[in-house]
Amino acid sequence: MTDSILSKAATMEIPINSNGDTRTAEDDSLEQDLQQVMVSGPNLNETSIVSGGYGGAAEGIIPTSSIKDIRSKSRGITPSHSAASRIANQPGHYPAPSMHHSNSNPMMSEEATRGVAVEKFDSVKKWSINTYKCTKQMFSERFGRGTKTVDLELEAQIDVLRETKLKYERILRLARELTNHFYNMVQTQQALGDTFADLSQKSPELQDEFGYNAETQRLLCKNGETLLGAINFFVSSINTLVNKTMEDTLMTIKMYENARLEFDAYRTDLEELSVGPRDAAAMVRIEMAQQQYQIHKDKYERLRSDVTIKLKFLEENKVKVMHKQLLLFHNAISAYFAGNQQQLEQTLRQFNVKLKPPGSDKPSWLEEQ
Repeated sequence: MTDSILSKAATMEIPINSNGDTRTAEDDSLEQDLQQVMVSGPNLNETSIVSGGYGGAAEGIIPTSSIKDIRSKSRGITPSHSAASRIANQPGHYPAPSMHHSNSNPMMSEEATRGVAVEKFDSVKKWSINTYKCTKQMFSERFGRGTKTVDLELEAQIDVLRETKLKYERILRLARELTNHFYNMVQTQQALGDTFADLSQKSPELQDEFGYNAETQRLLCKNGETLLGAINFFVSSINTLVNKTMEDTLMTIKMYENARLEFDAYRTDLEELSVGPRDAAAMVRIEMAQQQYQIHKDKYERLRSDVTIKLKFLEENKVKVMHKQLLLFHNAISAYFAGNQQQLEQTLRQFNVKLKPPGSDKPSWLEEQ
């Protein structure tokens, strides 16, 4: 018994390191750190081992992570992440509960993004199918292999409108050229009148003659500016009729023609499916084609009705506008070249044409360009 105690004491008095060498200064520092750890008590969040003699009672519970950190500190080495991960993977290790709560927002955001992507894909798919069918129908009609829905009365009215628009565009172009030339003439008359007036002051022997001509040119210039106001009003009204009213109707006609092409494309598709086999899959395709056919038929009929109404109102508006503008143009031109200043001014008042105030540097017709 005594020999066992002595041998045990002797063994404990001669400590060795892991390599079989005698104790060093670093080991003394390590022993002091170990004693402090033992006094501080165990950490329940770490895997622990029991330290004691050969078969003796436990003298203290030492956290393994503390031993790693102490050895690293004594050697000047920072504990590595791989060592911590090995400790965490040991069977007796119980990690501390995480403080982060689960959040369903990322999942909801991912579902929303996926829904948008699916919606875009479906939109592109429908557009591709529609484009393919319409292109096929267009080539079939062009090469005489496909049938086309035609409203003869409506098509005739559309052709008349397009021809009328071309003719009115020509009137508009010529009226603008007339305005440009007449403006240059008025400017020339004004310059000529100023020159006559200057010579009247400097040529006593021809003072009366130059004075008469200066007064005549000034009067012509004033009447010319009045006529320019009438022509400018005529040009503005024709421009509104051609480039706004008629163009709006033609845009509706273009939508109608596209709807007609789509309607014929889906009608042809339904006819081709109807003459095919009648199995279960074919019946499903026929039912879907029937639904698409009905949708495009309703759209086609609605736009055809819109075009018919717009053509009717356009014709009424065109007659009303042109009646007023042609009467204004005729009366103004006649009064100017007849030299009837009062009738010319009365014509502008009759049609509520406002002239630019005197002394304006830029003529009104340029503002319309």
